[in-house]
Amino acid sequence: MSKADITRREFTLQADALSRSPTFTSSELGERLRTALGTHRSGRILDLACGPGLVCEALAPEATEVVGVDLTPEMVARARTHCAEAGHANGTFHEAAVESLPCESGYFDAVVTRLAIHHFEDPAAVLREAWRVLRDGGRLVVLDIVASPHPQEAELHNSLEILRDPSHVRMLPEAELIDVIGAAGFAVAEVRAWDQQRAFDEWAAIVADARSIDALEPVLRALAGAGLQAGIDLRIEEDAVRFVHHWRSVAADKSAEKTTEVKEEAR
Repeated sequence: MSKADITRREFTLQADALSRSPTFTSSELGERLRTALGTHRSGRILDLACGPGLVCEALAPEATEVVGVDLTPEMVARARTHCAEAGHANGTFHEAAVESLPCESGYFDAVVTRLAIHHFEDPAAVLREAWRVLRDGGRLVVLDIVASPHPQEAELHNSLEILRDPSHVRMLPEAELIDVIGAAGFAVAEVRAWDQQRAFDEWAAIVADARSIDALEPVLRALAGAGLQAGIDLRIEEDAVRFVHHWRSVAADKSAEKTTEVKEEAR
């Protein structure tokens, strides 16, 4: 089975849970995107790996046009329905691979992607496509969870994510994420950092394979008991498995070089 087939299978199964998950429906994340976009939020915006359309719904009220692209037909259908039910007539959605976008070069004022980079086999290829479809002076905003800068911790963290969701490829350390964005031709303007506390039951509920989740919880308990935190503060509290996801919002421009500013928020 190809990586694309695995992604379609997993996200078809996850479509309903993703539409309801607090991690994906959080209004805070929509506000973070709007802030990172700045004045670009009033233009034409492309959402890469749009899922059920939650980002498009958050951005549509201010945008001239919002276009969502996703590999999974079920997600595209949900995004269309979700946007229409919210009363937004400026959203359109397409089933396509993000590495080969069905979009005109230089068309968009902004490109966004949320919780998707770690599902891409070749993030650099996706970011080059984002650069292509952006106008000069356009803005890219990437929101994703990052891995530990320590290779062994990052490898363990990503292995746990893959056991939970086979469509997962790799969460990048912050420095690598910034580097791959820069290598695609973007000038990184701002990086914001914050932490999100997670509980195993909430994290596990997003995926549909109960058998794999039942097998995964004892593994996390054993790792926590042995003091192996996987770079995510893996621990047991009140007999529950808990951990932290380290988020980054990276805003970058298809324009002249800018100074990168990292803003650490309360953890």
